[in-house]
Amino acid sequence: MRQIHEKDRGAPRSRRALVAGSVGNFIEWYEFGVYGYFATVVAARFFTPEGGGEAEALVRTYASFALAFFFRPVGAALFGRLGDRIGRRPVLVLVIALMTGATTLIGALPTYDQVGALAPWLLTSLRVLQGLSAGGEFGGAVSVMTEFAPPGRRGLYGAWQSFTVALGLLGGAGAAALLATVLTEPQLSDWGWRVPFLLTLPMGLGALWLRLRLEETPAFRGEAARVSPPPGAVARTVALGAGRIMGWAAAGYTFLVVLPSYLQSTLGASFREALVATVLANVGFAVTILPAGLLSDRVGRRPVMLAGAVLVVVLAVPLLNLLQDGGTSDAVKGVAVFGAGAVVGLMAGPGPAMLAELFPTSVRYTGLGLAYALSNAVFSGCAGLIITKTVEHTGSVDIPAYYAAATCAVSVVALAVRKAG
Repeated sequence: MRQIHEKDRGAPRSRRALVAGSVGNFIEWYEFGVYGYFATVVAARFFTPEGGGEAEALVRTYASFALAFFFRPVGAALFGRLGDRIGRRPVLVLVIALMTGATTLIGALPTYDQVGALAPWLLTSLRVLQGLSAGGEFGGAVSVMTEFAPPGRRGLYGAWQSFTVALGLLGGAGAAALLATVLTEPQLSDWGWRVPFLLTLPMGLGALWLRLRLEETPAFRGEAARVSPPPGAVARTVALGAGRIMGWAAAGYTFLVVLPSYLQSTLGASFREALVATVLANVGFAVTILPAGLLSDRVGRRPVMLAGAVLVVVLAVPLLNLLQDGGTSDAVKGVAVFGAGAVVGLMAGPGPAMLAELFPTSVRYTGLGLAYALSNAVFSGCAGLIITKTVEHTGSVDIPAYYAAATCAVSVVALAVRKAG
């Protein structure tokens, strides 16, 4: 009778863990998406002193974007260590509170016109707080999802982390598109850009309530949580994990976040056209994530991720060339950006479970969080900066495709390597 009772309790606990873990990821990526989609507006309001150029302001905006990512590994190490010592639940409560507070305050910041050079410093400080909290979010959320997952369902449960990333990016794109439709450009530039950031407050309070009701994971309460591997072995596994998701990180941000500014600044698309393309890419991303995670439960994580990485290597340049060709119909361009998002989803679906399974319980929060944060700091956070500056200096409009393909090629090699031991 006790076994039946525990089994009956297991399903609701697993679902609660799934929701509580997912909601923080949604908010995090909603905000990062909004920041990317409004990059040109943020550049004008915070990084364009009188006489400054638009290109220079956009580069500074992406530098602030990258800075937040470089604080993610710090957050992953700090909060991950706490999560592996005191538990997943209390740390996840803390990081969602920090993320919500920092994001809401961005929506209330004074602009350059109001406080001068103080404005970019205030924005950058809040971006640092976001980076720290985001660094602690992924490791804890994935640990909770996979440690509560039913047998044989880690891939599917872990895929919900990536799926809520897609929902967050879509939510940010939808909010941006709606505001761009109902507001005039002066209204959007003056105050409309603040609305998506301020909306984080009620969402964050809801997430906080859910996490306060979350139980600690059975794995953390077990004996395995007190057995730690050697630091050198952990470091090697972190490097392997980061290499395996490098392509996911770079191609994901290239196709899903950087795309709007690239289409506007390089190909001359309007703000609305760029947002429509981004929504289609994110829909393609969302559509493949859960099936990819489920498939990985049957055939393994690495084969599914390898398929996605190889497809990016092969298709990145042809897909971008379709967008650049003025003779390509809007329908074909829509299919191209949808397909770009879909192949990234093949990597993102199995990715969280793959990382969780690389590390034992005692270092899982720290290890998978660091692998994810390091890869994203370098290859996601710097994507906009690298692409914008390289296009500016070389004049080549194919740089985004080369960047995505090169990083995915490295991931192909890392995925082909089996973990030792």
